[in-house]
Amino acid sequence: MFGMSVFQSVLERLKAEEDGVEATEDEQAPAAHIRGLNGGFVGDLPASGFSGRATVQRAYFDTASDEMLAPAKPLPKPVMPQHLARIRPDEIAADLGLTDAESVQSLADKRRRFASENHPDLHDPDFRNNATMRMKIANMLIDEAQRRLRLMQRR
Repeated sequence: MFGMSVFQSVLERLKAEEDGVEATEDEQAPAAHIRGLNGGFVGDLPASGFSGRATVQRAYFDTASDEMLAPAKPLPKPVMPQHLARIRPDEIAADLGLTDAESVQSLADKRRRFASENHPDLHDPDFRNNATMRMKIANMLIDEAQRRLRLMQRR
């Protein structure tokens, strides 16, 4: 059977059974254990190697701690960060710290910093509407500042 694929060895075994050839003693004896694995991870099972479902389940659950079997405690309700409650444009402009002396680079930096604290994907689903609103207004304010900056540079 060495040098054959698993499929080929199964076919050979089936063919031998059809022909009435008896399996060797090694092939007939059920394996008492799997090489490389000790039985400690399964628990106490009968020496025959075969057992009922209840015995197997009991062996696994007997080794489990009470903490593993206890129902999970509910997570505490998340608290909305204070800055997400500020959704008026004037509040968001103050949070952005927009001034008349902005450059294209400073506006890009402010957009990036604001998004790192306010992006909806960073917050609990319960607070994503506020985060989305803050991002929309902040992007609008920064886009408007960039538009004004371009107009000033043309003059």
